[in-house]
Amino acid sequence: MLSIYAISILLLTVVTAIYLVMRYRTDIQMMQQNSYRNDRYLRWWRSNKDSVRISRMIDFIILLAVAFVHTFIVALIALAVIIFKLVILARKKYKKPLVMTKRAWRLLITMIVTSVIFCLGAYCGAGYAYTAIPVALLLLAVLSWMLLLFSNWMMHPVEAAINKMYVDDAKRILAQMPDMKIIGITGSYGKTSTKHYLYRILSEQFDVLMTPGSFNTPMGVVRTVREQLKPYNNVFIVEMGAKQPGDIKEICDIVHPQIGIITAVGEQHLESFKTIENVQRTKFELADALPSDGLAVLNDDFEYVANRKTDNVKTLRYAIKRTANADYKATDIEYSAHGTKFTIEGNGKTLQLETKLVGECNISNLMGAVIVAIELGVSDERIRYAVCKIEQVEHRLNMKRTPGGVTIIDDAFNSNPDGSRMALDVLSRMTGGKRIIVTPGMIELGSKQEEYNRIFGESIAKACDVAIIVGQYNRDAIVSGIRSKKFDEKNLYTVESFTEAQKVLGTILRQGDTVLYENDLPDTFK
Repeated sequence: MLSIYAISILLLTVVTAIYLVMRYRTDIQMMQQNSYRNDRYLRWWRSNKDSVRISRMIDFIILLAVAFVHTFIVALIALAVIIFKLVILARKKYKKPLVMTKRAWRLLITMIVTSVIFCLGAYCGAGYAYTAIPVALLLLAVLSWMLLLFSNWMMHPVEAAINKMYVDDAKRILAQMPDMKIIGITGSYGKTSTKHYLYRILSEQFDVLMTPGSFNTPMGVVRTVREQLKPYNNVFIVEMGAKQPGDIKEICDIVHPQIGIITAVGEQHLESFKTIENVQRTKFELADALPSDGLAVLNDDFEYVANRKTDNVKTLRYAIKRTANADYKATDIEYSAHGTKFTIEGNGKTLQLETKLVGECNISNLMGAVIVAIELGVSDERIRYAVCKIEQVEHRLNMKRTPGGVTIIDDAFNSNPDGSRMALDVLSRMTGGKRIIVTPGMIELGSKQEEYNRIFGESIAKACDVAIIVGQYNRDAIVSGIRSKKFDEKNLYTVESFTEAQKVLGTILRQGDTVLYENDLPDTFK
């Protein structure tokens, strides 16, 4: 008959095993948010200082206690602590929860199998002492990030083989549709909005498929082709994202676009790109991949688009501000509470348009879409109708009015130096009440992160009446910029989370006020 101590150790083993699987799921979630790239995950892990977190330290303390103090009381305390931590893990909410894809399942199973082998080895090595298994499980909890890196590395050849099979299948499907027009869209920002606008306009005349959501990676594009492309589609719009050189070329080698739109080249993802020249080279992999009878549509409002020649393909340039060499320009821009009126002029054509959208960035994104529609023979009437019906893309300078008379400008999807400037410009034009910003600042700007967030703070002080800065990641830089402009301290709030920000808003919001939500950092940032 088992002693009470043996039973407590058995319960501790079972509960710790469940806790460990939950811990693995959290680790895989962070790996997933870092694109299953060990280098990116490791960079996040170091910056997050996860190794000194209280949670892992507690696991290590319990490990030592169970390993060296063989008493029922210690086992009971350890069991209570692990159950408590398990409940916290189970109840924790994430902005971007883990998606249990087949790849995530393969990684989790690999980690579990490796853990079982490790625990069996520890059990045998300790002379079949039953306390060895919970100790081994606790050690795995402390070092789960290392096991994750190892398992991901071990699975790399398997994932590469599976991906190749999927890519070859997507290429086969595309090869069977030689008459389909494929349009690639890339840029440091604006590509998702441009994709949606172009889809809405071209749908007036063509049967169009676009990559959904943020399916802008090679495997996201491949999945769209394999699961959604139909024989009757005659236009395929492909959003192309990149975090390092070669990413755009990889997608182009799969889909072979005939038309390419480059919406912007800016200082985004500098943590991985290092320099804006690398960003430019990567974005222009799209233009370089186009066939000689193709078309490149380029936004000259960005210096590193305007200064890049494209001799390999027909090129049409557009701009709102840098119009000197632009083939198309936007003029007579008028903002109102109902949207925007503007005119596109170029190549002997004048097209007056109205849209529900606001902000220079949205007009710019519309221009790229309209130019492609013109080149594909869509009539002016159909373009006008589609543009006036276009809805704002969620979380991208999306404006709403609450029943209480408060205007919400939702620009929470992402933030960058140019995009934040445009969002603040829109906010500054709202004069009915207090102008309030809620923001955690900008990320992935490499060595310029602090500088740009300080400048962002200076711009906030000029455009806003109230500033609510969320989290710790960019707090010091933004607050420093705000204070440098003699901003009223009583209107500056620093909070730990968006939940706290909502509580602050609940005490200060009045009818006629406007709130700008600028960026919403993923779970990998604090």
